[in-house]
Amino acid sequence: MEGVSDASLPPLPSSDRPDAAARLRNALLEASFTADGLLELLGAPAYAALARGETVPALRATRGDTALETLVRLFLLQQPVPRARVADVLPVGLCLETGWLTPAGADDLGSTVDVRPYGGPSGEDWFIVSDLGCAVGGAGGIGSRDEGVVLGVGGASTTLANITVRTPVMSALDVGTGSGIQALHASRHATRVTATDVNPRALHITALTLALSGAPAADLREGSLFTPIRHDETYDLIVSNPPFVISPGARLTYRDGGMGGDDLCRTIVQEAGERLNEGGFAQFLANWQHVEGEDWQDRLRSWVPRGCDAWIVQREVQDVTQYAELWLRDAGDHRGDPAEYQARYDRWLDEFEACKVKAVGFGWITLRKSGHAVPSITVEEWPHPVEQPLGETVRAHFDRLDYLRAHDDAALLEARFELAAEVVQEQVGMPGAEDPEHVVLRQTRGMRRATKVDTIGAGFAGVCDGTMSAGRILDAIAQLLGEDPVVLRDRTPTQIRLLVEQGFLEPAR
Repeated sequence: MEGVSDASLPPLPSSDRPDAAARLRNALLEASFTADGLLELLGAPAYAALARGETVPALRATRGDTALETLVRLFLLQQPVPRARVADVLPVGLCLETGWLTPAGADDLGSTVDVRPYGGPSGEDWFIVSDLGCAVGGAGGIGSRDEGVVLGVGGASTTLANITVRTPVMSALDVGTGSGIQALHASRHATRVTATDVNPRALHITALTLALSGAPAADLREGSLFTPIRHDETYDLIVSNPPFVISPGARLTYRDGGMGGDDLCRTIVQEAGERLNEGGFAQFLANWQHVEGEDWQDRLRSWVPRGCDAWIVQREVQDVTQYAELWLRDAGDHRGDPAEYQARYDRWLDEFEACKVKAVGFGWITLRKSGHAVPSITVEEWPHPVEQPLGETVRAHFDRLDYLRAHDDAALLEARFELAAEVVQEQVGMPGAEDPEHVVLRQTRGMRRATKVDTIGAGFAGVCDGTMSAGRILDAIAQLLGEDPVVLRDRTPTQIRLLVEQGFLEPAR
């Protein structure tokens, strides 16, 4: 991929010199240019500020002449550094020859790309490459000047990485790879990784990210969404953090998909079904419209392809004014001509008004290819805090669906259950009252759900330790409370089913 570049953007380092990437990687690691090293050098406040795109604290923390300070100023803060100082840390001749460094004045050198240390899930020292000024803090207005810019790691990138199911697979596909962070994660547990992007610069940068991180090369293909994928190619895992912003026009490649409304997100979800192997997962971040007179949950259910179960979680909703302002600021439009800013704001609101859009939702969409004639589709709103990573939580959700499909009410009563390890019980009521007004079961990890249960439900859950069948527990509760055991057995499976579905109870092993 030598020489791939956008004429309006700086040339990129060569991706055809793995020896150069390996030597550069070794030098970065030798200087502790890692996520842990950065935190130790900068301190928590400056490190957090850097993640927000604020560089002043980091500049103040790197006024010395250590190797790590030199690399932070060079690769993250885009400061020119004296050549002699760089030569003490990096193989300067090789880095100039392969385009990682460039002259910046008579005696200084500068970086041609941002390089951000990134800690992998098992302690790996990875590096995410992106365009200058795009390693941290989002676009920061860069996109308004350079349409083909490639961003580094943002909150959306890490969210998708954290919710992705990480079971070992033969094949994984990253649609709209950007800087390659999802492909990098997939390389840990997929034998073969394919990555697509409509922007050739993004594919080049993905190759750099993988090489500098010491990861295997991916099969990189240029094109929109699934266009580069042959009809006979299927995958065990598909991930995508697509350009999901709902905007009038496709001004910025990194965020605007070029389709009307939420059509891009709908298209990628619907087309993923035929690209999945049986049992495979497809996971996306997405935006969707809340249209006047339409149930947003029904809208999303209509996106789910045939043969797939789905779990869709809405994490946030913004009214159309908040949404327009967010993305206008993301592109830096608020810093430009006030009249042009107002005109662009008007165009966004005109577009939403014409489509009767009153708000925009953001969240996660997970598909699992199941082949069941009657799919299970869960669409819910969950704006509350969760504990990442959630990949195992997502996988377990679909395992529980399979279990419930295979067990009717009679089978549930014969089964044995265990209370999930992270569940605690809370009793809510007036101080001094003899009995609580209600009992709440709460998860302390994962989705951190809470559910209200009655006395019987609380008693049932508390006894579930895997030794007795559900039916025997209910019989004992009926005897204790003077209830009819037949009636109790008849009405309780619905509650058991809900507690299993939401992860409060687990089938005993």
